[in-house]
Amino acid sequence: MLVNDTDEALMMRYRGGDAGAFEVLYTRHKGVLFRYFQRQCGNGAVAEELFQDVWVKLINARDRYEPRAKFTTYLYHMAHNRLIDFYRKQSSGVPVSFGEADCPGLDEMITETQYIPERQAVSREQTDQLLALIDKLPEAQREVFLMREESGMSLEQIAEATRVGKETAKSRLRYAVAALRHGMEQHL
Repeated sequence: MLVNDTDEALMMRYRGGDAGAFEVLYTRHKGVLFRYFQRQCGNGAVAEELFQDVWVKLINARDRYEPRAKFTTYLYHMAHNRLIDFYRKQSSGVPVSFGEADCPGLDEMITETQYIPERQAVSREQTDQLLALIDKLPEAQREVFLMREESGMSLEQIAEATRVGKETAKSRLRYAVAALRHGMEQHL
């Protein structure tokens, strides 16, 4: 059954002509990939364009696909490259933080939602604050954080997808988590 196949197996099936395999891949990754673009560029229309471009690139590259890494690494490498291309076309160019060498998980920043109205309001406020803090992160740190938290990618996969060293990816993630923790502590 297709839904039980790994992403890599689905991509190989799609490479072999199984359109249903692509549908399963798309369904699995569309939400997370769109949120990645939305949070990276902050503009829904641009995020939609970049999102569609990546899926078109994936479709066009299916004959060349080889499972040398996890599918998510492959997909986010395409997404990262598309994002860099987008920034290069902007008058401001690529954000400085993508060129810098430096930058655990979300852990317990957001507490479990309670069904008491007051706690729900506090939880909603904390969530809004966290999302605002994520938006303020330097682009490279935000990208690594989102790849880790939204996609569950390992540091090795993030490093490969963004074409940086594992220590650089780890550093970016560490800086992002520290900034988010500090921001949340200031909010409390």
